Amino acid sequence: MRRVRYESRGGPLFVEEAPVPEPGPGELLVRAEAIGVTLPVVRKVTQAAEPVPLGGEIAGEVTAVGEGVTRFGTGDRVTGLCFGHGYADFALLHEAMASPVPAGAGAVDAVALVRSGLVALGALEAARPEPGEAALVTAAASGVGHLAVQLARTRGAGRVVGAVSDPAKAGFVRGLGADHVVAYGDDSWGAPVDYALDAVGGELLTPALAALAPEGRLVAYSSGGGTIQAYDLLVGAKSVIGFQMARVARGKPELYELWRGELWRLFAAGEIEPVVHGRFALEDAVKAHGEIEARSNLGKVVLIP
Repeated sequence: MRRVRYESRGGPLFVEEAPVPEPGPGELLVRAEAIGVTLPVVRKVTQAAEPVPLGGEIAGEVTAVGEGVTRFGTGDRVTGLCFGHGYADFALLHEAMASPVPAGAGAVDAVALVRSGLVALGALEAARPEPGEAALVTAAASGVGHLAVQLARTRGAGRVVGAVSDPAKAGFVRGLGADHVVAYGDDSWGAPVDYALDAVGGELLTPALAALAPEGRLVAYSSGGGTIQAYDLLVGAKSVIGFQMARVARGKPELYELWRGELWRLFAAGEIEPVVHGRFALEDAVKAHGEIEARSNLGKVVLIP
């Protein structure tokens, strides 16, 4: 099978031939039909001290199962998060991290909706939104952010503000349902909001926190790190909440499945729609990563084996 790998920090990425892996206990062997490209994986290539497997979101057909697997069998179509080599024709998916793809749904829809949607929905739930509250979503044009904008609307947000790296993305974000779009470098992000979902971190934490009204909540789910001054929290009685999807998937599988079902329900009802920015062959993985690094994507970037 083909597999994308790299040998030193920063790449380059290349395609190699590798044996098809054998599923171990609790694992599914999945023939990949679509693979999601995410900012955390791109950052691993550029920042990790040593090369790591390119894992991430995959969707496809189960071709073999390991010992102890009870929920899935060969021929089932699944999507989920792969912690090993995911940029490949075949990948191993732990049963606990897999979800079924409903009949009639495509692999690209699944990989664009489920994992990114789960992160967006989980971050939104962590914010404890109330109907009528104002919401801020950073990286609003990203694979997760563009779904977060839509989900905030489904939860009754009275006003949704999208923050983007490039003002050229404003039309796209407004088309998702945002009332107002700001650029990261703007002097003001407009009227205060009740909660913010931040996917960027770093220096952007300061303006995101400043955008909150008194007693506002900032949900941080970025791998970008960053520092917040305690005084900035105290002066407005604001709070910061960390959210990580992997902890929910591993520790609260029933909640993971509940959220997954809600995403598919909203998708079937036409209330949310994943947008695919581009589809790239495995051989073009470097181009796919380039779209993410340049922050030029409007929606999800997907590899098609």
